[in-house]
Formats: sequence, structure tokens, C-alpha cells
Amino acid sequence: MGIIMKKEKQANPNIFLSLENLLKYEWFGKLVNFSASKQKSNSILSGRFASKLRGRGLDFEESRPYVIGDDIRNIDWNVTAKTGKTHTKIFTEEKEKPAFIFVDQSPTMGFGSQLKTKSVIAGELAALSAFKIFKSGDRIGGLVYKGNDYDMITPKRNRENILHFLKMIVNANHSIYKHENVDYTSSLKIIMSKLHQIITHDFFVIIISDFIRYDPDVLKYISELSNHNDLLLIKVFDPMERDFPEDKIVVTNNVQQINIDGKNKKLNNKIKTDYNTNYNSFKYELDKYEIPIFQINTIDPIGDQLVEIFNSYKV
Repeated sequence: MGIIMKKEKQANPNIFLSLENLLKYEWFGKLVNFSASKQKSNSILSGRFASKLRGRGLDFEESRPYVIGDDIRNIDWNVTAKTGKTHTKIFTEEKEKPAFIFVDQSPTMGFGSQLKTKSVIAGELAALSAFKIFKSGDRIGGLVYKGNDYDMITPKRNRENILHFLKMIVNANHSIYKHENVDYTSSLKIIMSKLHQIITHDFFVIIISDFIRYDPDVLKYISELSNHNDLLLIKVFDPMERDFPEDKIVVTNNVQQINIDGKNKKLNNKIKTDYNTNYNSFKYELDKYEIPIFQINTIDPIGDQLVEIFNSYKV
């Protein structure tokens, strides 16, 4: 159930993260082709985003026949001379997109029923994403959400910044079961408001969480972030949250425990229906703002899941 005694804290990498484990994902990003975005012709984690409105420099795309209204300064005289017809150069702008990764290490993420906890999966996804973006030459920053508190690092383009970010994730993960009486609604509103001060425009933002306590106000903040930035949401979930085992089990959080009869089909159906309803409702709201979200579970290899998910986005 993801509740492990202290003596296992350092021994079980499926429950508690280590910097050594996260560093392994530096090479892992080479195996995955992230390609889900509003502009499907571009990779969402490529580090280069085409824009027709803004950018650091111009990238030549093609020449086409001149039409009235084209800027005469862009006439392609070489092609015009060869074809005998006036052609104009078409450019797209190339722009660096600083990235910001929000990774949830609050108490609800400390759950895991079979293999890994949600918090471990979230940390691994954050590491993979950070290294993938860094290798593309963009600045990386992030925020580690701990419930009533958070750690944050501003975007920089160096490996030391990533290592600092990963260490913050590890430290938060090792304290994940120590937090009590977390006021998620208030803390998330404060943090989302803080993000608006840092993430202004032209950022690529990844939010990794279980998204089980995101009320309408928090969703509003997320939608506002998407107005001038590219967002990607990754929902980490444990299969037991959706498909309860057909058995009698005891669930504990080290403080309280309850007995649950999984053979109760009515209960099982309600748990599954509630999970699907909540997720589909959340996704429906995100779809209004064209914000992509996908799910990663805690039992199947991350690589297999990512390959399957992003292959489905190919056009």
C-alpha cells in the first residue's frame, strides 16, 4: 500500500527516490520521442518551438510564388531568375522556450499498491523531462510541491541547476510521510498564484501530479497559464485507485486503518465509476483550453507507457 517502515527507506528505490536513481534517466530520454502538442508537427520536448509571431531569429522555410501583399524585401531573386516568375521567401521564427516542471511530492503521492509509489514515478518523470529538455539547449526550472510548503528553482541552462532540482525532489520525497493536516486547496491556490509571477509567457510547463485535489479555482490558474504558454499535464495514478482488488484488505496510513471488503461489487463499481468520472470531467475542462493530459500508472515500465502514449499523437 506504499506504507513502508523507516528501516526500508534507504533500501527500497520503489518507495524512496535517490539522486543516483534519477540520474539514470539522463540517457533514458533518448529512447522516447515526445510529440504531443498543439502544433503536432513539432516535438513538445524538442526545445525548439516554431512561431509565426515571435522569436530570436528567422529560419528559412521555403520559396513560393509572390502574391500581392508580400514584403518585397523577401523576394527570392535566385529562384525568380531561374523560373522567370517572382518568388518570395517564407520564414518561420525559431525561439528558445524556457521550461518549468511542477512535480508533486505531497502526501497523497506516497501511495503505491504493487510496485512503485506515485511520488517515485513523478520524480522519475521529472528527471526524464528535465534531461530531455536540457539536451535540447533550453533553460530548466521547477517547483517541488510538498503540501503546505514547496521548493523552487528558477530556469537556468546548466547541469548544476538540474542536479539541484533533482536533489530538491529527493529531499521532499524522503519527507513525504511526515506531513500532516495539509490544506491542499489553500496551498495549491497560493502556489499557482506564485507560478503566475514566474511563468510569464513563452514557457513550456509540465505539471506532474495525481490531480485528485484540483478544484475549479486551481483549474482556472492552470487555464490562465495556458494562455501564453505551452502546458502538458501528466497524471500519475495507482491502479488500485481505479480497480479495487476483489479481496478483503486493510488500508493504513500509519495512523489509522480501515477494513475494506473488495468482494463487494457495488463498492468496486462505485470506486471505478468515481475515478473515471473525476478524470473525464477534469480532462473535459482541460480540452476547452487545448491542454493535453495523459496518465502514467505505477506498475508498468515508464518507457513502455510513454512510447505507447506519444505514438498515438503521431499524425
